[in-house]
Amino acid sequence: MIQSSPQRQGDTIAAIATAVAAGAGSVAIVRLSGPAAEAIGRRLFASPGAQGWESHRVLYGHVVDPADGRRVDEALLLLMRAPRSFTREDVVELHCHGGLIAVRQVLELVLAAGARLAGAGEFSQRAFLNGRLDLTRAEAIAEMIAARSRRAAELAMAGIDGGLERRIAGLRERLLDQLAELEARVDFEEDLPPLDGTAVRAELLAVRAELEHLVADSRQGELLREGLRVAIVGRPNVGKSSLLNLLSRRERAIVTDLPGTTRDLLESDLVLDGVPLTLLDTAGIRPTDDRVEQLGIARSHQALAGADAVLLLFDQVAGWTAADQELMALVPDGVPLLLVGNKRDALPVGPVPAPIPSAPPDAPAVSISALTGAGRDGLVAALLGLCGASEIQGLQVALNGRQRELAAAAATSLERSLEAADHGLPWDFWTIDLRGAIAGLGAITGEEVTEAVLDRIFSRFCIGK
Repeated sequence: MIQSSPQRQGDTIAAIATAVAAGAGSVAIVRLSGPAAEAIGRRLFASPGAQGWESHRVLYGHVVDPADGRRVDEALLLLMRAPRSFTREDVVELHCHGGLIAVRQVLELVLAAGARLAGAGEFSQRAFLNGRLDLTRAEAIAEMIAARSRRAAELAMAGIDGGLERRIAGLRERLLDQLAELEARVDFEEDLPPLDGTAVRAELLAVRAELEHLVADSRQGELLREGLRVAIVGRPNVGKSSLLNLLSRRERAIVTDLPGTTRDLLESDLVLDGVPLTLLDTAGIRPTDDRVEQLGIARSHQALAGADAVLLLFDQVAGWTAADQELMALVPDGVPLLLVGNKRDALPVGPVPAPIPSAPPDAPAVSISALTGAGRDGLVAALLGLCGASEIQGLQVALNGRQRELAAAAATSLERSLEAADHGLPWDFWTIDLRGAIAGLGAITGEEVTEAVLDRIFSRFCIGK
């Protein structure tokens, strides 16, 4: 475990640990952690009667300015003495009234009493440095806070419970066992029974396969954490705004019979089958002299360039037109495309749109009625399948971007170790890249990580966590 400098672990930090907004939130929390946390609490908090300052007991009273005895806020104080706290340091929480003024006044008094304003993620970083949690659990806490869907929160909770840490630590232990066997033969081969190289190779293959599976599954986790940006494009008045309202189940866009009604890029955040999505309702792309509409069309082009997928909506009554063909040509290469035929309610035929010969072979087509809602479930299934979200429901653990890179590098190191085995090289050649794989897995959980990497990881956390 890496050791922090005395400056980082020896002082007392403080921050507002809840969201701050005018008129929002009835309670706000100022959190302190460090050797002076309790002393600062005793200096600023006045409790009536004979309430005892016991660990993990809530006190009622007032936050008082020691300079003049003025009551700043009515509050509760929670004391958690080390090591029974999140950071394994003495922790004090002052539960104040929410809003903007009261909680900021309390924080100012805490800082004036000797605490230092905490950096982003510094409480979690101390918890990691003090052995309270490993790095995967710490990162899962940040993912829980940022979760945009229940499924994403469940995945984060699995990480907080140690599901990913146990998986990675188990793989690392298996590699350490093989490394010990190999290094023993390098140093004492004449004193030990022969090593079964085939069995060692089989174990390295099995661990590499599990790592590759984790790397492949990380895409599903990324969808849950970050969501998808899906652009809805189509000719003017084809029903894009109606489709946006249908998927979001509320009136977010203005719907009229006039072409060019949507003149700006409308965004709607929603969750479909556990996957967070940002739907981008673009202005209809068409030649126009209207300067305002031209600006909206320009933003539509930008939305296409930055989208994870594109829904191209066309009018099934009018049929596929040259204008639809021109729009399809604007979709960037590599961006998944779903062709959506609208106004199914006005057709006497079945729910599948007529084939579009010019469409890419991997672009599925569905038929809907944005007016009646017919075909919505099929559209959602086709969209999530197109974006690779079909296996999300069975996902147990998922690597984040940092972890994925380390796991992929470890799998590559194992591949090189296996190449040494296949070429019949001596045992010590097997161990070179095997050590690299072990180090990579250790960096995932925090067993082997530099202070600079820790600072970069925890700087992405919110203040107060």
